[in-house]
Amino acid sequence: MSTPRKHPNAAACQAAYRKRQQEARRQELTRKGLPPLPMVPTIPGEARWKKMLAEAGALLSMVADEREAYFDDRSEEWQESDKGDAFQERSDSIANILNDIDDLALSS
Repeated sequence: MSTPRKHPNAAACQAAYRKRQQEARRQELTRKGLPPLPMVPTIPGEARWKKMLAEAGALLSMVADEREAYFDDRSEEWQESDKGDAFQERSDSIANILNDIDDLALSS
Protein backbone atom coordinates (compact mmCIF):
# COMPACT_ATOMS: atom_id res chain seq x y z
CA MET A 1 0.00 0.00 0.00
CA SER A 2 1.41 3.39 -0.95
CA THR A 3 1.83 6.33 1.38
CA PRO A 4 -0.95 8.91 1.06
CA ARG A 5 0.02 12.24 -0.51
CA LYS A 6 0.78 15.02 1.92
CA HIS A 7 0.42 17.81 -0.66
CA PRO A 8 -2.09 18.02 -3.50
CA ASN A 9 0.49 19.07 -6.11
CA ALA A 10 4.16 19.94 -6.67
CA ALA A 11 3.59 23.67 -6.07
CA ALA A 12 2.16 22.99 -2.60
CA CYS A 13 5.08 20.68 -1.87
CA GLN A 14 7.58 23.40 -2.88
CA ALA A 15 5.74 26.03 -0.82
CA ALA A 16 5.90 23.77 2.25
CA TYR A 17 9.62 23.21 1.64
CA ARG A 18 10.31 26.96 1.37
CA LYS A 19 8.35 27.56 4.58
CA ARG A 20 10.40 24.90 6.44
CA GLN A 21 13.66 26.40 5.17
CA GLN A 22 12.62 29.92 6.17
CA GLU A 23 11.70 28.70 9.65
CA ALA A 24 15.04 26.90 10.00
CA ARG A 25 16.93 30.13 9.10
CA ARG A 26 14.83 32.10 11.60
CA GLN A 27 15.58 29.58 14.36
CA GLU A 28 19.30 29.66 13.56
CA LEU A 29 19.37 33.47 13.87
CA THR A 30 17.46 33.23 17.14
CA ARG A 31 19.97 30.71 18.52
CA LYS A 32 22.81 33.06 17.61
CA GLY A 33 21.03 35.95 19.30
CA LEU A 34 20.76 38.00 16.11
CA PRO A 35 17.61 39.95 15.39
CA PRO A 36 15.94 39.09 12.09
CA LEU A 37 16.40 41.17 8.97
CA PRO A 38 13.53 43.52 8.14
CA MET A 39 10.74 42.02 6.05
CA VAL A 40 11.11 44.74 3.41
CA PRO A 41 14.53 44.29 1.73
CA THR A 42 15.00 48.03 1.19
CA ILE A 43 15.01 48.75 4.95
CA PRO A 44 18.52 48.48 6.44
CA GLY A 45 19.09 45.91 9.21
CA GLU A 46 20.71 48.39 11.65
CA ALA A 47 19.80 46.47 14.82
CA ARG A 48 21.22 43.26 13.36
CA TRP A 49 24.39 44.97 12.20
CA LYS A 50 24.93 46.65 15.58
CA LYS A 51 24.59 43.28 17.30
CA MET A 52 27.07 41.70 14.89
CA LEU A 53 29.57 44.53 15.44
CA ALA A 54 29.17 44.13 19.20
CA GLU A 55 29.91 40.40 18.91
CA ALA A 56 32.95 41.07 16.72
CA GLY A 57 34.16 43.64 19.25
CA ALA A 58 33.74 41.16 22.10
CA LEU A 59 35.77 38.52 20.24
CA LEU A 60 38.53 40.98 19.36
CA SER A 61 38.62 42.19 22.95
CA MET A 62 39.12 38.60 24.11
CA VAL A 63 41.94 38.14 21.58
CA ALA A 64 43.61 41.38 22.70
CA ASP A 65 43.41 40.37 26.38
CA GLU A 66 44.86 36.92 25.71
CA ARG A 67 47.67 38.37 23.60
CA GLU A 68 48.50 40.87 26.34
CA ALA A 69 48.63 38.11 28.96
CA TYR A 70 50.81 36.00 26.64
CA PHE A 71 53.19 38.91 26.06
CA ASP A 72 53.41 39.67 29.79
CA ASP A 73 54.21 36.01 30.59
CA ARG A 74 57.23 35.99 28.27
CA SER A 75 60.70 36.94 29.47
CA GLU A 76 61.93 40.49 29.16
CA GLU A 77 64.57 39.26 26.72
CA TRP A 78 61.84 37.82 24.44
CA GLN A 79 59.72 40.96 24.76
CA GLU A 80 62.61 43.08 23.53
CA SER A 81 63.56 40.68 20.71
CA ASP A 82 62.45 40.97 17.09
CA LYS A 83 59.75 38.35 17.71
CA GLY A 84 58.46 40.30 20.70
CA ASP A 85 58.40 43.53 18.71
CA ALA A 86 56.52 41.88 15.83
CA PHE A 87 54.08 40.31 18.28
CA GLN A 88 53.46 43.68 19.93
CA GLU A 89 52.92 45.37 16.55
CA ARG A 90 50.24 42.82 15.67
CA SER A 91 48.65 43.30 19.09
CA ASP A 92 48.60 47.06 18.51
CA SER A 93 46.93 46.49 15.13
CA ILE A 94 44.24 44.40 16.83
CA ALA A 95 43.73 47.15 19.40
CA ASN A 96 43.34 49.71 16.59
CA ILE A 97 40.74 47.53 14.86
CA LEU A 98 38.89 47.15 18.16
CA ASN A 99 38.85 50.93 18.61
CA ASP A 100 37.52 51.34 15.06
CA ILE A 101 34.73 48.85 15.75
CA ASP A 102 33.85 50.70 18.95
CA ASP A 103 33.73 53.96 17.00
CA LEU A 104 31.44 52.37 14.41
CA ALA A 105 29.10 51.06 17.09
CA LEU A 106 28.92 54.48 18.76
CA SER A 107 28.31 56.41 15.55
CA SER A 108 25.44 54.20 14.37
